[in-house]
Amino acid sequence: MSISTHMVAMRDGIRLATDVHLPDGAGPFPVIMERTPYGRHETSRSEITAANRTPATRAELAAYFTTHGYAVVYQDTRGRYGSDGRFVKYLSDGEDGYDACNWLRDQSWCDGRICTMGLSYAAHTQAALGCLDPPGLIAQVLDCGGFASSWKSGIRQSGAFELKQATWAFKNAQVSPEAQADPVLRAALAAEDICEWFARMPWKPGHSPLRHHPDYEAYLFDQWTHGADDGFWRQLGIWTEGWHDRYSQAACVHMSSWWDPYPLTATSNYIGLKRADRGPQRLILGPWTHGDRSNHCFGDVEFGTDAPLDSWAGDWRAYRLRFFDHVVRGAPLDEPAVRIFIMGGGSGRRDEAGHLLHGGRWITAADWPPPGIDVVPFHLHGDGRLDRTVPATGAAPLSYDFNPARPVPTIGGAMSSLDPVAFAGSWNQVEGPDFYGCKPPYLPLASRSDVLVFQTEPLREPVQVVGPIEAELWVSTDGPDTDFTAKLIDVHPPSADYPCGYAMNLTDGILRLRYAEDSARPRLRRPGELVRIRITLFPTANVFMPGHRIRLDISSSNFPKFDVNPNTGEAEGVARRRRIAVNTVFADAARPSKLLLPLLPL
Repeated sequence: MSISTHMVAMRDGIRLATDVHLPDGAGPFPVIMERTPYGRHETSRSEITAANRTPATRAELAAYFTTHGYAVVYQDTRGRYGSDGRFVKYLSDGEDGYDACNWLRDQSWCDGRICTMGLSYAAHTQAALGCLDPPGLIAQVLDCGGFASSWKSGIRQSGAFELKQATWAFKNAQVSPEAQADPVLRAALAAEDICEWFARMPWKPGHSPLRHHPDYEAYLFDQWTHGADDGFWRQLGIWTEGWHDRYSQAACVHMSSWWDPYPLTATSNYIGLKRADRGPQRLILGPWTHGDRSNHCFGDVEFGTDAPLDSWAGDWRAYRLRFFDHVVRGAPLDEPAVRIFIMGGGSGRRDEAGHLLHGGRWITAADWPPPGIDVVPFHLHGDGRLDRTVPATGAAPLSYDFNPARPVPTIGGAMSSLDPVAFAGSWNQVEGPDFYGCKPPYLPLASRSDVLVFQTEPLREPVQVVGPIEAELWVSTDGPDTDFTAKLIDVHPPSADYPCGYAMNLTDGILRLRYAEDSARPRLRRPGELVRIRITLFPTANVFMPGHRIRLDISSSNFPKFDVNPNTGEAEGVARRRRIAVNTVFADAARPSKLLLPLLPL
């Protein structure tokens, strides 16, 4: 194998650092390209296997593919590591990726066929260039990323701002070329305590932990202050769904997981590209946190030895090689369209490491959502019941005070890059010293006065939920704006290991009320105005076992996963005031709030 480095010129003259790993022999070769902001020489923590916990270096991964006859290309994105230019997150990757493909096709060692791969941001770069349908692109493996709509999930989530963007900006400013070249800048960033800064929100431009690096602060506030789902969110690189009908015909694998920030992105792109009759589409949905596809315990929950992708794929490198060989060389690929890990079925005991044994298993399906699901409404009742019966006529609504100075703390969930402030995965929904914003006496979240809890009776038969989840609520607030959150929970019954039971979070969602009717045209509310809303929770798959309960928690905050609505109606990202909101959920025959669950027969 030979290795060379090139500074590849983009259409505007900016040059991007590019490493080329070539197989032995005359060539030409098909190419596998990864475009990354994390350093083309840097080892990715996710390149492990269940058998080998030491991550493969990029050179080792390249050697694996070059041994099988592929040229491998790693490129630093604009303004990162060895590349020239100014970094603006996500927005230059479409045209730069297209230009990189054109450069590849001009090289004598490239046979004109290009595959792409990469995790997270390196999946976003793939989707961005795929939107422009570059010549030669024939296969993509989009691992946990690719923004179907970054307003719906990934940057904002139905209006609320995902604060992982703030922690990501802070951490990556510290390794930016500017910080590496300037010891004063590097020291200033290192001196900031990001956890303390989360206690001082809302931030102000020029008065945030990113004030030392104005470029990173500027792009963060651009995202934070653009609230409406308008042209800003239609930009190339953060809005793949707008390009589905003209996307590349490349064969695609979309992969995400239940504790990752991108299962809605992966499923939306799979559905949209398939409907648009683009190239062949495949979908993999596991039980992992972001990029941790070879692990089996996430948060405080153990999902069993079948949970790693390695249990059926061999390992991730082997899967990608089989897929690329199938597309490039016509090799057989005995893979279903969709693979889904369904959580649940474990003993519910505590294992030797102290984790809940929840278990799970893989299934295959012909499509997503899986054929055969039945979307069933589970109605909310004023006495806390959650069942299939319609609520009574005239049933009293449920109100609570939402104080933005005391938000509901995030205890796990689907996210990434929020460390050290918050961590992804599944935990018992009980406050504790390890979770940001929690204070003694560390009681269950369900005990809070601003959390409405609705749950079924203990189940007599197993209930298998697989697919998209929505909560349809009738609500009001006494002010101009607020948020509503929804969280789906599998309540394990009391046992010797868990005498108080175990409330295991599965998925959650949020909606900023000003966007309830039209995401592009926000409207503030009249006090007490009745609004019918739909909260999109991330898709999930779980079997609720006999004796368990299905639970839905409704509230108005989930911090620090999302920014906190001040309830004042001020513009996004610039609020300076806060007010306590009286928020109301209706649950009567005329205004039946419900949880819509996709049930799949066992």
